[in-house]
Amino acid sequence: MGSTWKSSYLSKENQDDSNSLTIPFVSEKTSTPRQCSFARSVINGTNLLCGIGLMTMPYAVKEGGFLSLALLLLFAVICCYTGILLMRCLQSYPGLDTYPDIGQAAFGYAGRLGIAIILSLELFGASVEFLTLVSDNLSALFPNTSMIVAGTELSTHQVFTIAAALLVLPTVWLKNLSLLSYISVGGIFATVIVALCLFWVGAIDQVGFINPGNKLLDIKNISVSIGLFGFAFTGHAVFPNVYSSMKDQSKFPLVLYISFAISVIMYTSVGAVGYLMFGDKIESQFTLNMPKELYASQIAIWTTVVTPLAKFALILLPVASSIEELVVPSPRLRCYAMSLFIKTTLVFSSLFVALSFPYFGSVMALIGSLMSMLVSLIYPCACYLKLHSGRLSTMQITNCILIIIVGVISGIIGTYSATSRIFGDGD
Repeated sequence: MGSTWKSSYLSKENQDDSNSLTIPFVSEKTSTPRQCSFARSVINGTNLLCGIGLMTMPYAVKEGGFLSLALLLLFAVICCYTGILLMRCLQSYPGLDTYPDIGQAAFGYAGRLGIAIILSLELFGASVEFLTLVSDNLSALFPNTSMIVAGTELSTHQVFTIAAALLVLPTVWLKNLSLLSYISVGGIFATVIVALCLFWVGAIDQVGFINPGNKLLDIKNISVSIGLFGFAFTGHAVFPNVYSSMKDQSKFPLVLYISFAISVIMYTSVGAVGYLMFGDKIESQFTLNMPKELYASQIAIWTTVVTPLAKFALILLPVASSIEELVVPSPRLRCYAMSLFIKTTLVFSSLFVALSFPYFGSVMALIGSLMSMLVSLIYPCACYLKLHSGRLSTMQITNCILIIIVGVISGIIGTYSATSRIFGDGD
């Protein structure tokens, strides 16, 4: 949510039609074709993990210090392990394909509805972050933009947030999202481009390193890093779909190992280099610190702007579909007009939240602390303990309980810190 980029659902190669690209969370039964090769699964897994979280890595290192990168590695190991737990949950009962399926098998319909609500809130939060991301970067390129509407002067940020919402609105009305799906699959390549531009600006253009970051550990602000690191590894909403789509499902753990390894390398390198380049002046998105007159900076910024605009509809579709199924359970009573109304309402709701809380880093830390800890740490362990009750060793039970404790403590600390910033001084 990514998003991850968090909305990176299975690519077109792995699906029969565009409608299966995004799966409603409350749907009782879905079927995912097993057509995906090992290489494509690795790309899908990496695409899920390496998303907009990369933009905040230098900021996370600034908040927690260089030693906080140990937490990044810890969360990577834990989240990789809980991803494997989800696989074992899928294997425990025939017919389970998605995360909500696991929730229902473990805790009944309440479990399905609970995880559906959490996943929907996480994706809705990611859609808010997309609007803020686009607005912040366009504001950096065109800082003197303003507009007067009905006698009210809109700031640069407000103008571009509204513009971003209006740009994505027609994409959520599309019936066929196949074109957007191809762009979404390219999310990992966009992430690599942005990272390479940062390295180019530092190594070739010799930008930064005048007052390099040298903070080793900042206990006071490390709670912000916890939320940002938690957000970085939340691909669990779609891990079951990746597993269900694989031709050789026995290789799913290897897919996770490779995907997490690539992600850790990218996150660590970007976080360390970005903080060394810009020091304590680093913004919540490192593209905002890159000199706008440089070609590499412009490539990074425009890549950062275009990719979220293309992915917005893919993020919002599962949320809209779930709401539609809850409001009108019978498919016969649903109509395209209702679908348009729900999607349009979600877009303007995202716009309202983005305008009210224009704090990219703090909102991401909140999502990572509150929802990502539930999705990636707490819920996988709880489902695994429930579905395999009486068949687990003492070590397996202890591991799950410890992970749940880590998730709860991290969630409480990170949520309090992020909420304090959002309603205080922001980023």
